[in-house]
Amino acid sequence: MELDLQLYSVRTDLAVEAKEMAERHANTPIPGVNEEVEEADGIKVTRLAVADLAGSQAIGRAIGNYVTLEVPGLRGGDTGLQQKVSTVFAREFEHFLDEIGIDRDSKVLIVGLGNWNVTPDSLGPLVVENALITRQFYELVPDQISPGYRNVSAIAPGVLGLTGIESSEVVQGIVDRTSPDVIIAIDALASRSLERINTTIQIADIGIHPGSGIGNKRRGLTKEVLGVPCIAIGVPTVCYASTIVNNVLEMMRTHFGQMADGGAHTKEIMGLLDDISEQERLALVKEVLEPLGHDLIVTPKEIDEFIEEIANIVASGLNAALHEAVDPGNVGAYTH
Repeated sequence: MELDLQLYSVRTDLAVEAKEMAERHANTPIPGVNEEVEEADGIKVTRLAVADLAGSQAIGRAIGNYVTLEVPGLRGGDTGLQQKVSTVFAREFEHFLDEIGIDRDSKVLIVGLGNWNVTPDSLGPLVVENALITRQFYELVPDQISPGYRNVSAIAPGVLGLTGIESSEVVQGIVDRTSPDVIIAIDALASRSLERINTTIQIADIGIHPGSGIGNKRRGLTKEVLGVPCIAIGVPTVCYASTIVNNVLEMMRTHFGQMADGGAHTKEIMGLLDDISEQERLALVKEVLEPLGHDLIVTPKEIDEFIEEIANIVASGLNAALHEAVDPGNVGAYTH
């Protein structure tokens, strides 16, 4: 029987991972994709610019700009590091706003995508809960607003399975009535790397497609759909079981290949697995998962604590980036 490998291809929502996979297959840098990497204090910032159609097709990502913050140390629960990450995130996000021409007087709509009843998918609603919302004051008491704040509103529209309404339809109605100048959409993502789960933040200026991390094709929150610039913020909180198994097999192959008699031991222990391609290995995983119907989506058992921490980091960074009156010294007063 013909296997549908598309169901079990290595999926990722992170542009840096898509670029890594493309380069590994091509064994050469990808033309049309420019990369700038900066690392300090345990925080790695990668800025990717997909400049043309060739680069877009090569890595499977839309033309646009992507910034990824990778902080493995976040697993340790270091509050000092969390504050540093929030500050760096705020700096990068301010730059994004400047790049698309959003000034300090522009109105912002924050959209927290996801299902608040499912912990790994609750990032968006948690960020909305901690965001500094001011639109009501601009509507009711505009003369009493102190300098240093901007007009910010927020919504957590839920998911199609809860409401029966597409998130983009809810947001479209709000956009039509409130006329924001920019939309900030926040969602949980899927990663192909276990190391990046709950330790990575991606910013992109190409909008977002709700449910894309788990293979759902939905109407997106993009400038083309909504008529307003849309910046996407995502954190990988889940990984596919097929991806984990594939990574384990690759790690085993590398490990045995580095042993003293490398080749012999690899052949003896790994057998044919050392000769088959990544796609063929994924087909074997598909055979194992067939009784389940599809694939498993996996998240760490500490996800309850992780999601609260990373949501607080994103919300603190957003508050500092959007409101001049909020800075690293007082940002904690606006979140919980």
